[in-house]
Amino acid sequence: MADVTLTSEPDKPLSQSQMREVGAARDRAGKIRKAAAVAKFNAWMTGIAAACSAPFALFSLSGFFVTVVLSLVTYNEFKGRRRLLQFDRKSAAFLGWNQVGFLALIILYCAWMLGVGLTSESPFLAELKANPELQAVFDSPVELDQSYRLLVVAVYGTVIVLSIVFQGLNALYYFSRRKYVEAYLHDTPEWVLHLQRLTLST
Repeated sequence: MADVTLTSEPDKPLSQSQMREVGAARDRAGKIRKAAAVAKFNAWMTGIAAACSAPFALFSLSGFFVTVVLSLVTYNEFKGRRRLLQFDRKSAAFLGWNQVGFLALIILYCAWMLGVGLTSESPFLAELKANPELQAVFDSPVELDQSYRLLVVAVYGTVIVLSIVFQGLNALYYFSRRKYVEAYLHDTPEWVLHLQRLTLST
């Protein structure tokens, strides 16, 4: 395809053939725009979670860890989205690795909380020790403690499984978009790329 510059005659409208080429390029970019929309959704959802966790960051190390991780993932999702809309060759991989990193940190956090929950004294036993008169209320404090530990395993085990599914699928989806970015860059003239980057950057 012949290369066309847009700067030599800035006031001259595009010809019909140029308009068709721009339209065809925009159609080819459909899957890339869809991936950018997914990144925007993920970024907003993670950002909302980060905002909700922020108050807890002031009172606990785990709360601080969660807030920092969620904020970093949010920033990277927005950054990856902008790079996608600029047709950066590495943008899809950047988003994919962001999800892989997020998954690794979720698993690390859950493993940490499981270790704390299963090796430290449960809050039920701590409360009973502090208030011995409460032992008469419960038939079997030991069974109650075991139930608490099973609940810890169930909660964090479920989080790990769901994260593997959700973040794993997100990562695979982003990685699969690389071929569409490469194909778009290969098939699209530079002047159309320039125009598309201007119109798709928001």
